[in-house]
Amino acid sequence: MKKVGFTWLQEKLHIQGFKLTHESYIGTTDKTELSSINSVIRTFKSKYDVNIDLPMTHLEFALKYDDFNLALIKEIFTSVGHQTISDYIKENPNRKYPRIIGYLYEFTGGKSVEVDVTATNYENILNSSRYITGDITKITKWKVNDNLIGQNKFCPIIRRTTELSALLDWNIEEAIQNLKHEYSPEIFKRASYFLYKKESKTSSEIEKEEPSQDRMEKFIALLEEAGQKSFEESLAETELVRLQNVIVDQRYADDSFRDFQNYIGQTMRDYTQKIRYVCPPPQYVKSLMQGIIDLNKKNISTKTIIKAAMVSFGYVYIHPFEDGNGRIHRFLIHDILVRDGIVPNGTILPVSAQILAHMDEYDTTLELLSKLIERKVKYDLNDAGEMFVNNASEIEAIYRYPDLTNHTVFLARAIQATITNDIPEELHFLQCYDELRSDIQNIVDMPDNKVDRMIVFLHQNKGKLASRKRDFYKELSDDEIEQMEHAYNQVFQKKKHPNE
Repeated sequence: MKKVGFTWLQEKLHIQGFKLTHESYIGTTDKTELSSINSVIRTFKSKYDVNIDLPMTHLEFALKYDDFNLALIKEIFTSVGHQTISDYIKENPNRKYPRIIGYLYEFTGGKSVEVDVTATNYENILNSSRYITGDITKITKWKVNDNLIGQNKFCPIIRRTTELSALLDWNIEEAIQNLKHEYSPEIFKRASYFLYKKESKTSSEIEKEEPSQDRMEKFIALLEEAGQKSFEESLAETELVRLQNVIVDQRYADDSFRDFQNYIGQTMRDYTQKIRYVCPPPQYVKSLMQGIIDLNKKNISTKTIIKAAMVSFGYVYIHPFEDGNGRIHRFLIHDILVRDGIVPNGTILPVSAQILAHMDEYDTTLELLSKLIERKVKYDLNDAGEMFVNNASEIEAIYRYPDLTNHTVFLARAIQATITNDIPEELHFLQCYDELRSDIQNIVDMPDNKVDRMIVFLHQNKGKLASRKRDFYKELSDDEIEQMEHAYNQVFQKKKHPNE
């Protein structure tokens, strides 16, 4: 079989490191297969082959049939050079793909191409049936509709997979309203407190930290502020510095975005560093963060989950601080959900619990970009552990134009599981708790703290009061204890939540 599109370009131009999600070949029959790493391998009949094997003809094929990969396209532009691109465009300035290529070349930082496009029809950059698209900006020079979801400082790509489409069709607001109809406002309000606490605790556990009660309460207070500032205000450097200062130990509080090369590493037994992720070089941090703010200009009508994924994962990859980035990353998810009105103010989706429960998948998702950087980056590491990246301009586009398809799917799944499992279980528990509390007080009218402690003891031991706890209730008869155990069984065991 003959390689075509991006597969041909990678080989011909000696472009290393990119793992394509769609590979194209020319063969004798049309067929589509899945590789061992779940990339699509499609074979086309010879009638689809390019007329002549040149980089620009294969790039045109790739834009038609392969998965859109802006970071790879940028590297192709760098490899073939301005003159080749300019000559190709000027040969057919009114055809669709030369116009799209011309715009993408300038969008990704290429020199301006002097061209006179007389076509009157505007062509979309992305096919909205295959990709999540942003609000259209008409580009007069090229007669194209820029429907990318970002601008040139930061522009993620999100493919509209079957799974993602199904997840996006699920109505979050309706699911939350159904829960509010099923449970009383008082129980919902009490559940919110526990869910805030759960989010604070699990967000720290993801970082393998055990924060003090004071720091946990401060993080809960931050979560309660979510959605109160505008999109631009919440992502401003001053605001993110404030969040970071609340989250981390004051000895590691920053007063601005980092101005040094950061990386995530692990010290091995021989005291060498295993580098897991090389963060964007410091000269790109502020423009990347501005790129995240600029997402709002292209995504007024974009679904909230898409925005939350782009902002939160974009942020964590930029890693603008030395510490606290992970917790801010997860805070931003909640911030966007509340601001867009998807989650009512005063309610939280403890997404961190779902992340913690699926850490392997979460790490694998993050590694889609970190391993690409690992394959491409060149750096020096001195004895003090300071890193110096030697090919910053060569890897810049990878940070600016990431494919966040899998990240969006992961987040959408986590949100759905939180609403269908975690929150109902908490609400159900509180409802059962109140019922059992009333039943116990009907058996013996005890002080509130005694009742609450009894419920905790019973819950810890699957409905039986452990013998070592019996001394806490010397005043109760064995028969009264048995009645309370029976009441627990009636409430908690026979009224299990459907998810249990």
